[in-house]
Amino acid sequence: MDYILKILCVFSVLYSFSKLFNLFLKRRNQSCYMLAYECFKPKEETKLNTNTCAKIVLRNKNLGLEEYRFLLKTMVSSGIGENTYCPKNVLEGREACPNLKDTNEEIDEIMFDTLDNLFKKTCFSPSEIDILVVNVSLFSPIPSLTARIINRYKTREDVKVFNLAGMGCSASVVAIDLVQQLFKTHENSLGIVVSTEDLGSHWYCGKDKKMMLSNCLFRSGGCSMLFTNKTELKNKAILKLKHMERTQYGADDEAYSCCIQVEDEEGFAGFLLTKSLVKCAAQALTVNLQSMVPKILPLWELVRFFSVSLCNSMKKIQLENIFSAIFSHGAKTVKKPIFNVLGGGINLKTGIEHFCVHPGGRAVVDGVGKGLRLNEYDLEPARMALHRWGNTSAGGLWYVLGYMEAKKRLKKGDRILMISLGAGFKCNNCVWEVMRDLSDTNVWTDSIESYPPPSLMNPFKEKYDWIHDEYLSFVRLDTSRMKIN
Repeated sequence: MDYILKILCVFSVLYSFSKLFNLFLKRRNQSCYMLAYECFKPKEETKLNTNTCAKIVLRNKNLGLEEYRFLLKTMVSSGIGENTYCPKNVLEGREACPNLKDTNEEIDEIMFDTLDNLFKKTCFSPSEIDILVVNVSLFSPIPSLTARIINRYKTREDVKVFNLAGMGCSASVVAIDLVQQLFKTHENSLGIVVSTEDLGSHWYCGKDKKMMLSNCLFRSGGCSMLFTNKTELKNKAILKLKHMERTQYGADDEAYSCCIQVEDEEGFAGFLLTKSLVKCAAQALTVNLQSMVPKILPLWELVRFFSVSLCNSMKKIQLENIFSAIFSHGAKTVKKPIFNVLGGGINLKTGIEHFCVHPGGRAVVDGVGKGLRLNEYDLEPARMALHRWGNTSAGGLWYVLGYMEAKKRLKKGDRILMISLGAGFKCNNCVWEVMRDLSDTNVWTDSIESYPPPSLMNPFKEKYDWIHDEYLSFVRLDTSRMKIN
């Protein structure tokens, strides 16, 4: 009898060990590795320098002197330089009457150029792709954009395709999260994410100041990325996804409407950006970090923060708010950001080496930097990406990452916190681990040596601040008389 019990015990142990081993293997197969990414570099003839900007502004007959001065001030302080790119139909003066052909050509150029380069760089063929996700917020045609890619590259019939629309500037991280979730049930797979935006058919032609901002910030761009959960490709990977946290703050009415597509009083459609945008972004980022911080920082940093908070609890900060700031998961809001609670503050640099901040605008970059107590070295990639490429919507994060790589900042084992903010209002953040030293100059090849520049100021003010009321009225009658070279 004892002999039978011993055999049963041995079988029980072996069975438990096999279950644990299978669980371990399953978790390994659920990893999400990035093999490569390709950012889009538009053609030189679509470059939007200061003189071209002036032509576009001054041919808008809906603008008066007040609107012109507002644009002048906004463009000078935007943090955007003279080497960004604009859709062809806008440069040709057809922004008021875009057609479907223009839009298709704009999106096709971005998608196909980046995918061609991605397949060439990685030596994978389109027939090997198992998952395809495309996100373009402002354009959702029939057939879908994923169908256009399938038709162009003749992919397999069983490829899993997803077309994301209306997800805003943080859609790229949303798409990556979708791929990561699919990897949990689809072993040994390859997935592609294409992130970009359509600007040409959504150029604002009215005079509402809150809607004119989008014309000053958004520029052409995009990126295609290749992911896998194949363990045999681990050594070829450049990044590994460690953590993902998504926050949807749309239940708050102010946050929902701070970044929204609407029509103005005269019927001109455009993108409305309100003054509460930075505030709502801070709130969404706070809630997101409440869940993420305990997962990415070492225990000793959390203990230090708790100790400092406890010592300062006499400063009218209740103890329960301290616990909530550190350990809360999914709390709706806190009065102060987690990274600014009390004098001590959470030090994110104890668990993160690099910060990839969405280059949505100078105010957004400044706000995130101040809230997270980042220095100029940390914010340099976001500022330079904004200056060189502008706000390229969902593709913007990858120009920031490209800058870090081109500057040879990314070393094996480093961790990157990718912060994305977008309409909805959403804050989607993720942490990457660098799998090997990276030094590809990528899309920054022809400009990385000139960055950072001596000044980030746009020369628009120096060139066009001399336009006064009478001259502006005269220009309304004959823009060809402008002294623009």
